[in-house]
Amino acid sequence: MTSETLRKIFVAGAAVAALSFTAACHKPAADASASDAASAADAASTAASDAAMAASSAMAASSAASDAAMASSAAAPANK
Repeated sequence: MTSETLRKIFVAGAAVAALSFTAACHKPAADASASDAASAADAASTAASDAAMAASSAMAASSAASDAAMASSAAAPANK
């Protein structure tokens, strides 16, 4: 047998095992899991919003620093 054939047999066996485990341990979904999923989604949304706000603040700070550097170089006398 080639390694490709062994790999296919291994993957098929893992899939059958996963389906068997799922069928044997099937329990109805609880309301708690839906609530946990909603909480996780809300936390992810908040984190994404915070990251966007931080990126915006960093961009504004970078722009201000660039403007200040340009102003100070314009005010400085040229060396000759």
